[in-house]
Amino acid sequence: MNRRSFLQGSLAGLAATAAAKPKKYRVGIIGHTGHGNYGHGLDTVWQAFDFAEVAAVSDADAAGRAKAVERTGARKAYADYHEMLEKEKPDFVAIGPRWLDQRVEMVTAAANAGCHIFLEKPFAQDLADADKMVAAIEHSGVKVQMAHQMRKSPFVERVRDMIEAGEIGTIQEVRGRGKEDRRAGGEDLVVLGSHICDMMRYYLGDPKWVFAHVTHDGREIGAPDVRTPSEPIGPIAGNQIAAMFAFDNGVHSYFGSKASDQTHPRRFGTTIYGNKGVIYLPNQIYPNGQPYILRSPGWAPGTGSDWEAIKLTSPVGGNFQAEGRMMANALLVDDLFQAVEKDRKPVCSEHDGRWTVEMITSVYASQKAAARVDLPLAQRKHMLHML
Repeated sequence: MNRRSFLQGSLAGLAATAAAKPKKYRVGIIGHTGHGNYGHGLDTVWQAFDFAEVAAVSDADAAGRAKAVERTGARKAYADYHEMLEKEKPDFVAIGPRWLDQRVEMVTAAANAGCHIFLEKPFAQDLADADKMVAAIEHSGVKVQMAHQMRKSPFVERVRDMIEAGEIGTIQEVRGRGKEDRRAGGEDLVVLGSHICDMMRYYLGDPKWVFAHVTHDGREIGAPDVRTPSEPIGPIAGNQIAAMFAFDNGVHSYFGSKASDQTHPRRFGTTIYGNKGVIYLPNQIYPNGQPYILRSPGWAPGTGSDWEAIKLTSPVGGNFQAEGRMMANALLVDDLFQAVEKDRKPVCSEHDGRWTVEMITSVYASQKAAARVDLPLAQRKHMLHML
């Protein structure tokens, strides 16, 4: 695959609908320079669509606001996103700040204004906040697409098709690890483990229960270990996490993250074990992230097979033009547009976002109980506040 690739519009679906529109979709962008910023390209992806225009950007930081206007081509700029929503009445809103201390207010304001939302992850800092946002979204009837870019990766979809076709047989188990960099443990679970949790649900459905162990330097965590991470994304604890989630048909999935003096980015991914073989899916955004298959029931190379690169079998299409890292977001936004047009859920909706929070916080619930914990959780407050 060439490094420089362009995704071009198809002749059907949304392209025809967009061509018939008398005007473009109006987009508002919410960012906050120095306070979560604009996420991973949630502000610039709209340039890939000729039927979308950035009507305005809001940023409480004046210097950051000016740069955002230049970067996005926004027609107007506001210091207050409430004012932007009221005056501009955008059809879609990108909520970019990674920090979660303003997330409930931003999402609720956009939903109440009737705006469909492209939302940075993680979804919320606890389940109480997640429930508030889901309620506001459902009440307004808007569509929400989470920026879990792996969800629309053509590689991820290709792996799904291969599994459904029985190419690795019946799934025996799934294993995922975080990035295990300086954030290994609790922060890794929230920031990067959210992608792994989302992939587990994508392939296996909703988990039924969890059993987890959280430690710090090998000892059980306690109240003194609870801390605020490098960004306000909710409380974290521990520098080692081991969690087992149970799914339908007796399938189990495992998440791990452990501080170490030796790490490697290739460990950050999901490995799916079947009774006929194994698929490894690195956690990278398209066009990167090519997966591999080992067609061996022994789960080891040299037993009649070796690792093979999984290649795409059909061209990647979309109603946009994008290259490089913009592709991953463009695929998600394209799906969001189609979800609105066809009145269906986007591929990674608010419910998917809440489930990642459910899985993350359930790890601490199990640790506190020293037992298996059923999902969804009955307790919606974060368990680290209750140690």
